[in-house]
Amino acid sequence: MNINEIIIAVVTVCVISLVVGIILGIAEKVFHVEVNENEEKVRGELPGSNCGGCGYAGCDALAKAIANGEAPVNACPVGGEKVAKQIAAIMGQEVGEMQKKVAYVKCDGDCEKKKTDYNYFGVDSCVYASKMPGSSQYACKFGCLGFGSCAKVCPQRAIRIVDRKAVVDESLCIACGKCLKICPHNLIELVPANHNVRVQCSSLAKGKEVKDACTSGCIACGICSKICPEGAIVFENNIAKIDYSKCTQCGLCYEKCPRKIIKKFD
Repeated sequence: MNINEIIIAVVTVCVISLVVGIILGIAEKVFHVEVNENEEKVRGELPGSNCGGCGYAGCDALAKAIANGEAPVNACPVGGEKVAKQIAAIMGQEVGEMQKKVAYVKCDGDCEKKKTDYNYFGVDSCVYASKMPGSSQYACKFGCLGFGSCAKVCPQRAIRIVDRKAVVDESLCIACGKCLKICPHNLIELVPANHNVRVQCSSLAKGKEVKDACTSGCIACGICSKICPEGAIVFENNIAKIDYSKCTQCGLCYEKCPRKIIKKFD
C-alpha cells in the first residue's frame, strides 16, 4: 500500500465518522424525550424490588406515574411510610394517611375440610397442579392447592404451608404482591392489616355444590349481606365480599355466618 492509498483510507474513515456523527446528532434531536427530573428523583427513592404490589409494572412505571400525578406518593407498599415521606418531599405534597396492607389467603380448606377427586403425583407446584384436569385434585376447583408456589416467591418467608393450605405471617409480610401473581387460583389479595374481619373463601360455586366439595365454604346464602348495618357486604359470583371502607367490624356477619367462613383475625 502506497502513501496515496493510506491517505485515501484515512480521509474515507474521517468522512464516514463525520457523517455518522451528524446523523446521530440529528437523531438525538428528533427522538429526544424530555426526562422529568422528579421522575428520576422518585425512582431513586423507590426500593427497586419491581414487585408490582403498587399495581404498576415496576418501580420505573410507578415513578413515572407519581411524577405525572397519576399515582399517590404513598403508592409503594414495600417502601412504607419512610419512602412515602421522601417522595412527598420531592413532589411537594403531603403523605396522607398510610394504611398498611398484608397478603391474605381467601381459603379455609385444609386437609380435613376439602375433599379429594384424585391424587396428584407431579411437580410440587401450584402452577403445574392447576393445569391438571379440573384445575385441581380437590373437589373444590377454586381453593388452595397447597404446594407452596406463593411461599417460594415470598422474599420475606412470610408464607408457610400448613395442612395443605397457605398461611401468611402478617408480621413479616411487606405487601410486595409477588404471591398474588403466582397463585393460579387468584386466592391471595392485599387487605388492610388493621381490618380483622375477612371472608375466607373464593369458591364461585353455590349451595350443595360447595357443601359436597368442602366442609368450609361460602354457600352464597346472603345472610351476612342482609344483616350488615353498613351495607358493607355484597355478593359477586356467589362469594361474599367486604367493602373495608364501610365495614365497622361490628361482628354480626361472622357471628351469623352458618358456614363460619367469615372470620375475625386477632
